[in-house]
Formats: sequence, C-alpha cells, structure tokens
Amino acid sequence: MVVPLNISLSSIGFLPNLQVLDQIDHSFYRITVRAQPAAASVSCTGCGTPSRRVHGAYWRSLGDVACFGRPTVLLIRVRRFRCSNATCPRRTFAEPLPGVARPRARQTDRLRAVHRTIGLALGGNPGSRHARAMGVPISRTTLGHRVRVGIAMAVAPVTVLGVDDWAWRKGHRYGTILCDLERRRVIDLLPDRSADTLATWLAAHPSVTVVVRDRAGAYAEGTARGAPDALQITDRWHLLRNASDALRSVLEHHHRDLRAAARMASAPSEPPGEMSEAPQPVAAEPERRLRSTERRAQAAQERRDARYAEAVRLRDQGLSTRAVARSLGVERKTVRRWLRAGHAPTWQHADRGTSILNPYHGYLEDRWQAGCRNAAALWRELQERGFPGQYSVVRDWGTRRRRQDPPAEPRGTSDKPVSAKQSEPPTPRRAVQLLAGDPDRLTDEDRRFVQALRERSPSIATAADLITRFCEMVKGKVPDPFDGWLREAEVSALSPFAAGIRRDEDAVRAALSEPWSSGQVEGQVNRLKAIKRAMYGRAGFELEPRPGFETPRWACSGG
Repeated sequence: MVVPLNISLSSIGFLPNLQVLDQIDHSFYRITVRAQPAAASVSCTGCGTPSRRVHGAYWRSLGDVACFGRPTVLLIRVRRFRCSNATCPRRTFAEPLPGVARPRARQTDRLRAVHRTIGLALGGNPGSRHARAMGVPISRTTLGHRVRVGIAMAVAPVTVLGVDDWAWRKGHRYGTILCDLERRRVIDLLPDRSADTLATWLAAHPSVTVVVRDRAGAYAEGTARGAPDALQITDRWHLLRNASDALRSVLEHHHRDLRAAARMASAPSEPPGEMSEAPQPVAAEPERRLRSTERRAQAAQERRDARYAEAVRLRDQGLSTRAVARSLGVERKTVRRWLRAGHAPTWQHADRGTSILNPYHGYLEDRWQAGCRNAAALWRELQERGFPGQYSVVRDWGTRRRRQDPPAEPRGTSDKPVSAKQSEPPTPRRAVQLLAGDPDRLTDEDRRFVQALRERSPSIATAADLITRFCEMVKGKVPDPFDGWLREAEVSALSPFAAGIRRDEDAVRAALSEPWSSGQVEGQVNRLKAIKRAMYGRAGFELEPRPGFETPRWACSGG
C-alpha cells in the first residue's frame, strides 16, 4: 500500500535534515520511507567549498527503528555534487548524512544505538531474540560488534589515581586496573602490570598528582618514571597485611618455642605436688555437634514453636481464628489445625525410625565391639548375609555410632586425667592473631599461651610489640612515632620488613597522613571478577570496564 506524503521528517522529530519525497510504502512485513536531504548546498568533503552543482543521485537503503512493531527501511535519495574548486583533487562527492548514518553504514545511528542498548542489557542470543520481537532484527554476532564499537565518553583529567592488578588468568597472567578515586570510576585497563606500561600511561596523563598503590615494586617504579612529581601513597590495608606476614615469618622460625608455650598453656594452673587422694571431677560429656541439616531443622522447628506460642497468646486475648491467621500471615486452616493439636507440627514421619539396616543391627554391634570400625569391611560382610543396601547406608551408621563412643584415652595415660584440649601448638597464622589481637578477647588458655611464648622468646615478644605499635600507627594515622619505630624495627627480628618500609618510606609516610586508600580499587577489581565469570570466557579485553562503557554482565558473543 502506498501513502502519498510530503512533509519534513525533522518537523515531526523523525530524522534531522530529511524530508519525505512522495510516499511511504507499508506492507505486512515492513515499512519503507522514501526521503532525501533538505539542504540546498553541501560542502565538499575534500576541501570544504560549498557547492550547488548536482552531478547525479542514487538511492541509499538504511535500516531504521521499528514503526508499529514492523521493521522500517529508510530509502534516502543521496545526491552527488561537483566541487566548484578547480584545485580540489575530488571532482565529485556524495553528500554526507550527519545525524542520520555513518558513511557506508547500512543502519541509522539511532538503530545502532538501540541494538547496543539491547546488547548491553541482554547479550547475544537473548538480545537477538528480543530485537526480533521489537521489529529490529539482528544476529547475535552483529549484536556483539555493536557492543564492542561503542563510543567511549571523554574522560575528565584524573588527579587521584588508584592502581592495582587484576587477573587475566590467576597465577599466570595479570593486568592493571586504573581508577579515579575522586569520581569513583574505572579509567582504563592495562594489559599487563609492568613498570613500562604504567609509566607510559602516566606520561600521557600529566594531570595525575596522587597515585595510591600497593607495595608492588613495579608500580612504584612505573609511577616514579611516568609521574615523578606525583605523591605516592601506600594502601594501609596492604601495610597491615605485610606487617602480619612479617610477624608470621618470624614465628615460622620458632616452632620449638610455639610447642613449648602450648604445653605450658595446657598444663594445670596449680603447681605440681603430691597427688591428691580426692577423686578428680569427671568432665562433662561434650554436647554432640549437630550437622548442617540438623541445625536447619532445629531452627525451623523453633520458628514454628514461636509462631504457635504467638497464636495461643492471640487466641487467649479473644481474637478469632481468622484474626489470628491474618496477624501471623498464615492460612486460617493452619491455625485451626495447630490449636486443635495443641502444639506446632514437628514434621516427623511415622516411619522415620525404620531402615533396611535394622535386621542387621545386632551383627553390626557385635562386630563394632570386636574392634571392626571399617564401614567398607562391614558393608562387604553384610552383603554376604543378604544385605541389599548400598555402602553409604553402612557408612552413615558407622558415623553415627562413632559419635556415640567416648573419646579414646591416650596410650600410657589411662591413670591420668585427659586434658580437654590437646597441647598441639597453634599455627603461625593463628599465633599472629593471638599476639597482635585484643587481649580482652582471648580465652584463659590463649592468654596463658601468649604469656608463655613472650617469656620463652624475647625476640618474639619484641617483634609482637613492634607489630602492635605499627598497626596502631596505621589504623590511627599517627605519623609522629614512625621514625623511632623504624629504627627499633631495623635492629630486631623484623629487619627484612623494616628494610622494605625504608625503601618505600615516603609512600608509607603519606599513608599515615593522607586520607586516600585503594579500597575503591579493590571493589572495582571484585566487580571485574564478577563480570569476567559471568562472561564464561567468551568476551575479550575490549569488553572489560572502560570509561563511558557500560560493561555487559553476560557473554556478549554467546549470550
């Protein structure tokens, strides 16, 4: 069907600088709009000289946004002009379509923008299906191209820059993420974490005056070369982590002291003397540790009991069953059934105690008492007696049976009371937590362990005191005691850590006085990890977060 029409498309907000020639063709499948540019003269694309001399014309077909749910094709009569400048090497030129389409494009700019928005929101295959339903069909591959060629917005000059690494493949290949800490956004991604790459980037951005980084030597060197006048700040969290690692490395060379302190802490508090004839108090049997499913069932039962108690309280106040149900947010029949039963449901099946293992319980108990504790061996013996169940049934029975047995006494100590805790020393990491943590939160045994370790090894006591003071300086951002602390640390067991602090002294001093940290950068790295995992490896470096580029959360090339 052909509808004659002659109006300006810009007057109805359709497309700028275009007017419909004579008709709009629409069929069941698509709508075709014929138009031409409205300008009387066009500047030469070679020299810029305006020209009115029309050399010829041709039709250009462009896909456009859908109209009434149908695909729309825009047929534009593009004119070719002769250049009036005799010195111009371009004799003829076609008039451009600014604001309508790019040169040699097959779709209008606004349709490309619609496709890019769909691609960013949904991805490849889902986006292709959604675009087809909207009347702007596109393949998943082309949809991925639309996302990749998105135009990035101009980035404002960066003053405070956060630098950290991110993993292309953990343990094998890493890149560098750059963030504007003032605007809280990602600025750029670098393909590696070398000093040369960072120095090149900083040299191209002279507005950077503050660089916040971890204690990696490559970033320190790259910042010094690319922005020598910028203030470098070491992240405070990394300083605390490095301090903890330094104390742990000291403890890793004192395993003998750790074991001795653990034995002293687990020994009885009273001095050894003559054995008392009074009987020793029997320690209470420890409560059995519930499994995760049992804990969830117990918590659900407690919630049902609390709801039943509330229903009884509301009924005693004179409320009707309907009002009680409405107050509790449950069905009226449920409340009535609970009140009639006199308790909340326990959801225990009547046959919960039956098992295909019941006929063999006597044999299993005899073998268990005889010393056979191997579930696989017991299962094979039961199979010979006709047991039809699987190995997991016997294994679960053995697990439950083992929990019922009291703990075995250590060899050679049958006449001595067994300590509730073994005298195994804590790991170096745990020992760091005990030495550098809050003493008020320690148990009595942990407090005895810390005291015994400090008394046995003065070097550990000195290192622990230095680390505690260093953490207080960093957390409180107090730079005054730094010089004295550094001199003491250089002559202690923490000398390797102090040497690293001395090499990065200016950045550490800035961390104790400046407010900036790389916490925002760590958050952006975490977001980048989530995006990479959501892409399932189907997207490349060009689809990572960039300035002005809304990164998709799916696999663009696969959907």
